[in-house]
Amino acid sequence: MTTTAPVREPMTRDRETTETPWVVIVWDDPVNLMDYVVFVFQEVFGFGRSKATKLMLEVHNEGRSAVYSGPREQAELFVQRLHGYSLWATMERGT
Repeated sequence: MTTTAPVREPMTRDRETTETPWVVIVWDDPVNLMDYVVFVFQEVFGFGRSKATKLMLEVHNEGRSAVYSGPREQAELFVQRLHGYSLWATMERGT
């Protein structure tokens, strides 16, 4: 007598869940100098000086800046790298 295992359908995620980008947010802090934040943005994201400066000013003036939007795994990596440079960064699901 031969028995066969039941066939299971592969688990799939809701399309919206897998395609919703994650956003990396850098928060203002009283510790890091503005030039240092520009440097970090250039190192971590490869931004040019003008884009890094624009985002740094957004952090400074508005208290936060969304510096990346994309897949969760990449967002997690960026947050870890920013923490390595002592920047306050978080991530959240985008809209």
